[in-house]
Amino acid sequence: MAAQTTTTAQGTTGSRMPNPMRLVPELGPAVREMFKAVGNGSVPQTTIGLVQLRAGQIVGNTYLTVLHTEGLRKAGESEQRITAVASWQDAPYFTEAEAAALALVEAVLRPSAHGERVSDELYARAAEHYDDKALATLTIAIGQVNFFIPLALIGKPLPGVSPSEQWT
Repeated sequence: MAAQTTTTAQGTTGSRMPNPMRLVPELGPAVREMFKAVGNGSVPQTTIGLVQLRAGQIVGNTYLTVLHTEGLRKAGESEQRITAVASWQDAPYFTEAEAAALALVEAVLRPSAHGERVSDELYARAAEHYDDKALATLTIAIGQVNFFIPLALIGKPLPGVSPSEQWT
């Protein structure tokens, strides 16, 4: 099956890959369960959005950064907080809990020059702000965005176009 991408003088008009949900129907239930797990209420959706935006920034994917930026805007997040995710370490806009969550996604996605990616100290810092269920949920939220990273990098969906619009 050929990919859906069409290139015109104005640019690309479709994803490089056909709809993965159609190609692999078993994906649908797994994706729904991940969204249900991440949306269990133990971690604020804003925190999840911030973490997933940072993941998109780290891997350098415009589709994911636009998707999560739009989601944060729709949730009422300020432009300052959204913009500051890229430099969260010294930004005054995040709570200690949000900074701990951003530190976790950073640690998971970037190699460490000092051994473990997620040190005991970082885990303890996060555990000061999140109970066991919330830490597990936050871990699943990082896993969820990591699940979609290959689809975004390989499939190359169009930034600013919802999956349902481009993969119909």
